[in-house]
Amino acid sequence: MGPMSGFHHVESWTAGGPYLTLTTSPNISGPDHDRRAPGLNHLAFGVGSPARVDEIVGAARRHGWRPLCQERYPWVGGPDHYAGWLENSAGFKAEIVAESSSGTGRDRDRATGWQTE
Repeated sequence: MGPMSGFHHVESWTAGGPYLTLTTSPNISGPDHDRRAPGLNHLAFGVGSPARVDEIVGAARRHGWRPLCQERYPWVGGPDHYAGWLENSAGFKAEIVAESSSGTGRDRDRATGWQTE
């Protein structure tokens, strides 16, 4: 049994060495995730090029995620922020972000979580 034994509904993803695991504790307060409650709002993943963002967002449905804000894709975050938003059936949201070539400004702020506005 691995380190996640005792948890229910384990989902895990790996990218070589780094990995992400989401679990449902047996002591949850309710059945649904609420990103507005204290805790996790969403995760953002820098994936390189805009083409890679498009590839991941395009494949999302096959992996249990639905695209959000499609009417404004890929500029939901503004004209300097190429990204796609996804949500799974549990209500978790992920932002798939093209990394800025300059590493400055709005892209850097979103990738690092800093709010400068």
